[in-house]
Amino acid sequence: MNTNPLTDADITRLQSLLDRVPEPLEPLDAVALDGFLAGVVLQPQTVPPTQWLRWVTDLEGRALPAAYPAAELHALVRRRHAEIETAVAERDWFDPWIFELDEDAPPSEAVLPWVAGFAAAMDLFPALMAIEDPELVEPLALLYRHFDPADLEDADALVAVIETLEPAEDLAEAVQDLVRALMLIADVSRPLPRDEPKANAKPNTRPAAKRPAAKRAGAQRQGAKPRRAS
Repeated sequence: MNTNPLTDADITRLQSLLDRVPEPLEPLDAVALDGFLAGVVLQPQTVPPTQWLRWVTDLEGRALPAAYPAAELHALVRRRHAEIETAVAERDWFDPWIFELDEDAPPSEAVLPWVAGFAAAMDLFPALMAIEDPELVEPLALLYRHFDPADLEDADALVAVIETLEPAEDLAEAVQDLVRALMLIADVSRPLPRDEPKANAKPNTRPAAKRPAAKRAGAQRQGAKPRRAS
């Protein structure tokens, strides 16, 4: 199996395959998929592909039709899963797939679909959120602060921390906070051996926000432009 990181052309092809998933199925788009895969990787016990792949192509987990080219889609998705898994295991930087919106759009608006994908994984695979460890509160707050606090149910401690956080100054900082949060969560849910350093994932430069070239009609937020964050 090809284990190379996905190129921009691969990401475009992946989004094209997601766009071809027939109705009434409701697939994730590439941005939400990326957050979803991060949420799967961070589970305290490895989740086998047989348990999570079906949610990629339908929010209700319904099966794809036999005529759909599932093998190609699944190969691309599993490569991205492996890429994130390696980054987490090595506490190394990776570029989340994020759309850059209009210059006037707040960073949270661009990051929200990615975080929504992560939250979907938390709902489907609740083992991580069941861990009772105060070290999880701050990194989860860094992620969930992009939601409206009114949408966070039974999360008073989380909301209290969110209220203390300063908003990201720009999209690059918001993306950097995503990766930092994931590595801090991994220190709890997927701890390294004791003689290895904990999370210290830092990019060599300000992170670029990758993004797919297209999304299913109606899924892309109004104002999104096909360009990288600077």
